[in-house]
Amino acid sequence: MKAKAAVRLRSYAKVNLALNITGTRGGYHLLDSVLASVDIYDTVLARPRRDGLINVYMHGQGSERIPPERNNAVRAGEAFVSAFGTDGADIFIQKDIPVGAGLGGSSADAAGVLNALARLYGVEDGQALKVLADSLGSDTGYMLGGGFARLSGRGERVQPLRSPRGYAVLLFIPPSPVSTAACFAAYDAAPDALRADAASLAVALERGDFAGVAANVYNALERPACALNPDVARALEEARAFSPAACAVTGSGSAVFALFESEELCRWAKSRYRGKFRTRVAKTVQPHGRPWRSPFVLDPEEPGARP
Repeated sequence: MKAKAAVRLRSYAKVNLALNITGTRGGYHLLDSVLASVDIYDTVLARPRRDGLINVYMHGQGSERIPPERNNAVRAGEAFVSAFGTDGADIFIQKDIPVGAGLGGSSADAAGVLNALARLYGVEDGQALKVLADSLGSDTGYMLGGGFARLSGRGERVQPLRSPRGYAVLLFIPPSPVSTAACFAAYDAAPDALRADAASLAVALERGDFAGVAANVYNALERPACALNPDVARALEEARAFSPAACAVTGSGSAVFALFESEELCRWAKSRYRGKFRTRVAKTVQPHGRPWRSPFVLDPEEPGARP
């Protein structure tokens, strides 16, 4: 099949409304987590090449300093070419998802590259694309479609959820990251006896039960993240000062989100915040379409496509 001239799409950030660690298997942690996409995104533009090379050019959020050997977008592109036997691509990524914040920026870039290349070269084997995404990171398969979902296993088991309402959060973003590996190691040294009721949270989401969602917000990595980075603890303290319905670290940090009942309350809190951290109001995004393919395609060849 002839390649398209170019594909441009958005790949969205996520927040962990709940994150449990349920054990380990084969050296990996097993998770039970409820995630939601939020309206912060990286833009991925892919143009075909006539050889098998993958060139990735990144700009924004300090991404220019990420070496190619540690760049998940590069890994995703090379893995795609190897798996599907296509030509390569020149890929341009404009980053708006903060780096090292637990918002899934690296996974979003990998998933965005896979989605873009699948669209570019007409690859429609969703199962193979999902397997490839899962090999690149615990939540990369989820990021192919995003939205509300419950993840289990290493993150490869994705249960899509639908919500009749959206949610708004105020993000507090410390300038320094938390090492994910160090965070899990610190958790292993002192496991948390508490656990979110992810099943109840999932049910509450699908019912549009705001109080039920807020009551089950929790992150098992919060305590080790705070120990590793004092800014995380401070961000939590400052977020709680606004009396949100719930508050937690997302991923392994360093970002903290405060859940409010409306976007207006988020903006009210943001306008009155006088601390040192960067803040952003974010709203959940519920995509539609096949789970393997991003619904946020902005294809230059299809002017009618909508985000």
